[in-house]
Amino acid sequence: MALANVSGVGTGRDEDSGEEVIVVFVTRKLPREGLRPEDVVPDELEGVPVRVLAMADPEGP
Repeated sequence: MALANVSGVGTGRDEDSGEEVIVVFVTRKLPREGLRPEDVVPDELEGVPVRVLAMADPEGP
């Protein structure tokens, strides 16, 4: 949650494979090249795949 643009974290299933994944919700999805290295969401955490999903900030305008 301390990463830039991250608004939440949850679990779910990958739409294509059906495997369990960690879902990281971001206010807007940015290319990796546009992020500082410390703000890049990893591809997996403790062996569990991570998916990034852009969602509007619920406390935004």
